Amino acid sequence: MLTQTEKLRGCSSMDGHISRAAIGDYLAALGSNSAAPGGGSSAALSGAMAAALVSMVANLTIGREKYADYQELASRTAEKSQALVLELTDCVRKDMNAFDGVMAAFRMPKSTDEERAERSRAVQEAYKGATGAPVETAEKCLEVLKLAEGLLGKSNVTACIDLSAAAIEARAGITIALENVNVNLAAIRDGEYVSRMRAWADDIDAESQRLLALIRVGVAEMMGGK
Repeated sequence: MLTQTEKLRGCSSMDGHISRAAIGDYLAALGSNSAAPGGGSSAALSGAMAAALVSMVANLTIGREKYADYQELASRTAEKSQALVLELTDCVRKDMNAFDGVMAAFRMPKSTDEERAERSRAVQEAYKGATGAPVETAEKCLEVLKLAEGLLGKSNVTACIDLSAAAIEARAGITIALENVNVNLAAIRDGEYVSRMRAWADDIDAESQRLLALIRVGVAEMMGGK
């Protein structure tokens, strides 16, 4: 079976252009008989694409006389969204590595009581560690939604539909990430930790739904004013 490195080898752009091999290699790895990459990494990739779309809208606003009042906002948004592209792309790797940690814990010896106890502790810690990756993905996707909201009515109207696309992508990333968080929480026995994380998940779920609805309405208004 291919290692994670082997499966993702070639998943990079060439000379600044999108490579069909890069996309194809990632999708082949995603659709293989290996458990990673999986839904968690796809959530991060969805968020990265959302951030890239926000960056595109901002860049299509920069330098346009019609949007002179929003140049500082557009430049700041372009910078922040590009940083999020890189951070969410890195979350793809983090999610894969976190899952590998869970699998490593389950492979620990369990012949004696001491080994079983140590293995149990390691599994619990690994699940908490694995929860960190989708948490980071969800939080960064929420940042993307906030950036998209900030461009409503203050960016190139001809690209406004891409704000909707970005919001939908970012919300999808959050939804998938939260599913992964919930799966991990079901295996964790630390009640205080689980309660805290479930409350966090409820908050980010509600806020992301609110922002998605607001952005879609705002984009419809921008399109109506063309």
